[in-house]
Amino acid sequence: MLVTANRPGRLAAVSAAAALLTLTACASSTPQSSPPTVAPPANTIPTSTQPSNPGPAAKAPGPSSSVDAASTAGLPRPSHIVVVMEENHAAANILGNAAAPYINRLARAGASFTRSYAITHPSEPNYVALFSGSQQGLTDDSCPHTYHAANLGSQLRAAGKSFRGYSEGLPRAGYEGCTLGDYARRHVPWTDFANLPRSVNQPLTAFGSNYARLPRLSFVIPNLMHDMHNGTIAQGDTWLRQHLGGYVRWARAHNSLLVVTWDEDDTSHGNRIPTIIVGAHVKAGRYSEHVTHYRMLRTLEALERVAPLGNAAKTRPITDIWG
Repeated sequence: MLVTANRPGRLAAVSAAAALLTLTACASSTPQSSPPTVAPPANTIPTSTQPSNPGPAAKAPGPSSSVDAASTAGLPRPSHIVVVMEENHAAANILGNAAAPYINRLARAGASFTRSYAITHPSEPNYVALFSGSQQGLTDDSCPHTYHAANLGSQLRAAGKSFRGYSEGLPRAGYEGCTLGDYARRHVPWTDFANLPRSVNQPLTAFGSNYARLPRLSFVIPNLMHDMHNGTIAQGDTWLRQHLGGYVRWARAHNSLLVVTWDEDDTSHGNRIPTIIVGAHVKAGRYSEHVTHYRMLRTLEALERVAPLGNAAKTRPITDIWG
């Protein structure tokens, strides 16, 4: 048998339910105090820096990325930098050798790094590493190659600064042949990068003697007889004095620098090579810090206030030689 409540009792129940709903609505409209903020554990990223929808993985910083101001603090802003690459000699073969009087004079006048090392053997991967922060997978001296990665030249151009490479024996601007006489493209890394115009590849005759008109940064590549690859140490030393001596004298008084380094050693000294920086703002001395082609690239990038590339980003610029 179905039993039902009487009418007055049902009305009372409805009224009570309505009153409860009214109280609940009022309570929900009353502002509530926020719970105390709890700091995230030390090894986590604060929530405010994490996107609610991560989306695709972020790309690595490119050449236009901002430069860490702390890494460039105290560094000069050179008007011009010239980098000369020599070949196949260890520091022990050059520093203190009477056959290289001019290079040793530069070492005494500038910063000489006693623990400077190439990256690998043979030659070509070292040139590419110094120029782009990576060997780009290269392990031999083969030619030609085409790369699309960012590099020192493309960085400078993207920042509105000028870059050129000057090679002895290059028959004409933009030449892309692998060899011609004592010219070797494998020592001219900018020719391998498709993001650089052919016009950056210039013969040494375009270097000239009006140094104020040089690019912000340039490379000078002697031919195989004058970079000590095929010729003697004495030949290379004389060539450097004849072709860069005027620039060195000018650089000291005109806020500019010369870097002289070697691609690799002769495989007998653990790939320890001579590296010298001379010119304005440089404190003369022997420096025993560890330097590689990647760290030299990092230093060049810091001097030019462009972001580090590839393996150069894993190093710090040279900061203790500036005065």
